[in-house]
Amino acid sequence: MSNPEAAFVKEDFQSGQKTAKKAAEILVSKNLGFIVPTARQKQNLLVAFAKRGKVVYGRAFDIVKLSGLVSLDDLSDIESNLNRITIFEIKSTRKLLKPDFATFFFSLTGAEVLVAQSLKKQFKFALVNLTEIFARAKGIYSGWSIML
Repeated sequence: MSNPEAAFVKEDFQSGQKTAKKAAEILVSKNLGFIVPTARQKQNLLVAFAKRGKVVYGRAFDIVKLSGLVSLDDLSDIESNLNRITIFEIKSTRKLLKPDFATFFFSLTGAEVLVAQSLKKQFKFALVNLTEIFARAKGIYSGWSIML
């Protein structure tokens, strides 16, 4: 391998994606209204917000929280109930942290900043610490992801 540092960065990025996916599963399992939208549902959300002049990029969020009944499969229902939808970007870690996330460092993409500025109170970050989950795990299995 010609550049070992590039491989390290790539592996670190993949592990961040894995923790975000696990964090989303945890949030959904709490039955607090969190939903991981399908690709079609994300598209519906992007269109509904765009019709209101709000900028949303599909890669700038991981999960949504509904504060009432909204069918994410129905564009007109989303448009009618847009105020019941909050978009969340998950920032997660497996590192030992203080309970209040003090000293937790994470980066923001340009898309996340633009969406946050556009949606204001309808865009939030979900900070999830997976340390306890990994400490209790009986087995951790790695996987591969490929994007073409």
